[in-house]
Formats: sequence, C-alpha cells, structure tokens
Amino acid sequence: MLKSGSNNSSERMEKVNIFDQIEKNKRNSIFLSLFVFLILFSLIYLISEILAPSLTLLITIFAFFLIISHIYFSYNYGDKIILKAVKAKPADPRKHRYLIDTVEGLSIAAGIPPPKVYVMESEDINAFATGKDPQHASVCVTTGLLKNLKRDEIEGVIGHEISHIRNYDIRFATLIAVLVGLAAIISHTFLRSIRYGLGERREKGGSFFLMLLIAIILAIFAPFVTRIIQAAISRRREFLADAGSAQLTRYPEGLASALEKIKNLNQGKMNVSEAVSHLFFTDPNRSPLDKLFATHPPIDERIKILRSM
Repeated sequence: MLKSGSNNSSERMEKVNIFDQIEKNKRNSIFLSLFVFLILFSLIYLISEILAPSLTLLITIFAFFLIISHIYFSYNYGDKIILKAVKAKPADPRKHRYLIDTVEGLSIAAGIPPPKVYVMESEDINAFATGKDPQHASVCVTTGLLKNLKRDEIEGVIGHEISHIRNYDIRFATLIAVLVGLAAIISHTFLRSIRYGLGERREKGGSFFLMLLIAIILAIFAPFVTRIIQAAISRRREFLADAGSAQLTRYPEGLASALEKIKNLNQGKMNVSEAVSHLFFTDPNRSPLDKLFATHPPIDERIKILRSM
C-alpha cells in the first residue's frame, strides 16, 4: 500500500521531529486556551460590573463552573456530536474494505491505535478527523472522496488525517473551537443586553462609562481576534499534516493529486456548520471572508510544497 522513494527535499521534511511537534501542539493548546480564557473572564467580569455589580462575584464563579462544564462535555463527547451533526455512518466492513485497511495500515505506520472509520454523504471530496486523543479518535470521509479519488490519492488524504491524530491536532482543534465559540456567544449576549438598559448601577460616572466602552470594544473584537488566531495556527497545522502524510505514505504526489482534484471538482457548498468546518481536509464552505478567517492554506500552495518534496 505504501510507496517508496523520495528526494532530498522530502527527506528534509521528514526530519520534522514528530514528538517535538506533539509537545508544541500541547503547549499551543495551553497558551491559546489561557489567552481565550482571559478574554472570556474579562468579558464576564465587565458585563457583571455593568449589568449587576452587586452580583459580580456570584456571576463570575457561576460562569467559571459553567465554562468548565461546557469544555468537559465538548472535550469528551464533541466527536460524537460532530459525527452525528454531519450524519456520518460507520464504514461498511465489506463495501469500504479498502478504506478501513488503509486507515489501519497508516495508523500502524504512525504508531497509533487505528481510529474508527465513518463515511458521510456528500458529492464533494473531503475528510476529517475528530476525537480527544489517538486512543479516542475517528476518521470520516465523504462518498465523493471514495467515488473520485484513486487509491494513492485516498492514501494521501488518510495519511493527512492520521497525522492530525498522531500530532494531537484533534485535541487542540476541539479545545479551541469550544473556547472561540464561547467568546462569540458571550460577546453577542452582552451586546444584545445593552439594548435593554445598563443594569442596576445608578451612579454612572466616568469610570462606569470607561468600563462600558472597554466591554463593548472587547465584545465586538473578541470573536474576530480569537477566530484569526485560531485560523493562523490551524493553517500551520495543515502544512505539517501534509508533510506527515508524505512521510507516512512515502508518496507526496498522491496527496498533491487529491488536492488538485478537490480544486477542480469541489463546489465548496457542503453546508456544514462553521463550528466544525475547520476540522475538514479542505474548507467545505467557501465564503468572501476566506482570506481573513481561512483555517486552511491555499490549495495551490499546498500542492506546490508537496510537489517540491
């Protein structure tokens, strides 16, 4: 299944230390999570001070436990929710034998347990990996991928997703998606609440209006800032997963060819939630804001790098 042969360029790419990358992803998860946490609790504190200053401490404590509970639930059960949301079904052991064997073979090559395999209905060529760690992971591909890609191209895409699992990208993506989503929800709720008055504070002096101004600015920009940071780190992880696929399959042309078909055949209208679109192999929904919030590098750039290996 795996093909041999690579030039000096690909050998240099293979020298990326996988264990260093795993540790880097874990550190990124912690640092970015703390950054978004800081934004969240700054918002919560300011909102409490503006709308109900006498309840600030109570609201902050309640919000803390609510956020932790939400993260815990999403972290442990988010993969099941995502698979259900895209209507993915377990791969058929007979109909999808080659797909299952490919996932198992590349997982062994990567040194991780084979993830569960799912298939979702879509004419577009795409795939994604989800889960909290390599021991609790799943890979899902579209029917369009199985229909349009040759075997070496399928191997390239699966190698990319297996690399995400091996590098703990799926844990990072899950945590950050949850926190970024919370920042957006809290910001939106606060901005709507302003319409209904400015809370119980009777003396609205200069410090109050300064606090209100800071809260409004933070509420407006927090979702954008967190999304931009998420997208920038996600694009870097996609390049690394491409390199990981080339390392596992020893045939970067397979993945490059798959990307070329995606560029030419995909409609970019899979109609999946923006909350999960960053998980996919390529962006499933094209929009005018792709350049700013794109979680995936340009396809042409990915193809160019793969073919230079």
